[in-house]
Amino acid sequence: MKESFLQPSVIELDKGALQNNIQFLKNRANNSVKLSSVIKGNAYGHGISQFLPMAEECGMNHFSVFSANEARLAHKRKTRPDTDIMIMGMIRDDELEWAIENDIEFYLFELDRLDSAIKSAGKVGKKARVHLQIETGMNRTGFEESKWKHVFESVKKHPKEINLEGICTHYAGAESVANYYRIENQDKQLKKAIKLAQEILGFLPVIHASSSAAYLSQPHMHYDMARVGIAQYGFWPSREIYMHNMKSLDLKQGEDPLKRVLTWKSEIMNIKWIDSGDFIGYGNVYLAGKKMKIATVPIGYTHGFGRNLTNAGYVLTRGTRAGVVGLVNMNMITINVTHIEEARKGDEVVLIGKQGNDEITVASFGEMTNNLNYEVLVRLPTTIPRITKTN
Repeated sequence: MKESFLQPSVIELDKGALQNNIQFLKNRANNSVKLSSVIKGNAYGHGISQFLPMAEECGMNHFSVFSANEARLAHKRKTRPDTDIMIMGMIRDDELEWAIENDIEFYLFELDRLDSAIKSAGKVGKKARVHLQIETGMNRTGFEESKWKHVFESVKKHPKEINLEGICTHYAGAESVANYYRIENQDKQLKKAIKLAQEILGFLPVIHASSSAAYLSQPHMHYDMARVGIAQYGFWPSREIYMHNMKSLDLKQGEDPLKRVLTWKSEIMNIKWIDSGDFIGYGNVYLAGKKMKIATVPIGYTHGFGRNLTNAGYVLTRGTRAGVVGLVNMNMITINVTHIEEARKGDEVVLIGKQGNDEITVASFGEMTNNLNYEVLVRLPTTIPRITKTN
């Protein structure tokens, strides 16, 4: 007899929602802009292993990761021969040969890394597929203006070792109008670098600079490719970006063309009645003021449901909100279901997502935990199973 043991909770990925979001983003493209799906941070908590093949089925064939270890996982999970993977950040010298051998694209933003890429390509006998990151004012990584000429000339001198796939930068805060002049100045610097590259190289590779925020608010910054992250998962980079698009698309108040891909679910494992005057759970943090029906759910801070949600968080069951009562434990929470007469053991519990006519959004979950959308998503433990929902 085959044994099957299920985890206490599961994260569902809605393929239809992703398809909707990708189509929306493609419709916003200026001319023939290519979209790169950003899957760093375990695909923003959605799971690289599950999300990448699903995104491929939805038409995506370029994926951006942060590091070589993420690239290795993405490379294992890709199903299309024309799918490309690009490392935007951390790759060590001893990882370069693997990247070159496996046609992985990667950013270069230091002269010594450029030299290492040339040496590694010569050793492997295959061209390195590189993107030159330009420092334009973000002041993190990128070649400073004083080095542009040297970098472009070095690339030109090594056509057998370097295949220049792209020239790129990253805008510092396009999600807020407060940064408008800063990113405009960055864009001017990028154009300056592009002009010099054209003069030295005699051609231009793919130019890319926009994340979801710039892509959805600054069409003149689309260039040849945009790296879309948070938006493909169904979230707006900021309220400002949503309002900007709401006006340009003539949307009604509350209407949202993006659909959330992720739902986090568990179930009721036990129900019992307690008397008025009884404490619930550890210590004395919650005292029942009346007779109450409580349910336990096998979710706790080990699963990403933080202790700061003690007596403050809420979930959905039977389409109704139920508040957390008592301390959030390592593996369990207790919820008040006194007002939900039909509540039964085994009932579905939604921690993030829709149930019936109600929804616990990532934003509302984030407000309870004092975290941003991005933080809530990437902190969802990798141990929670991710499954794809196709209908």
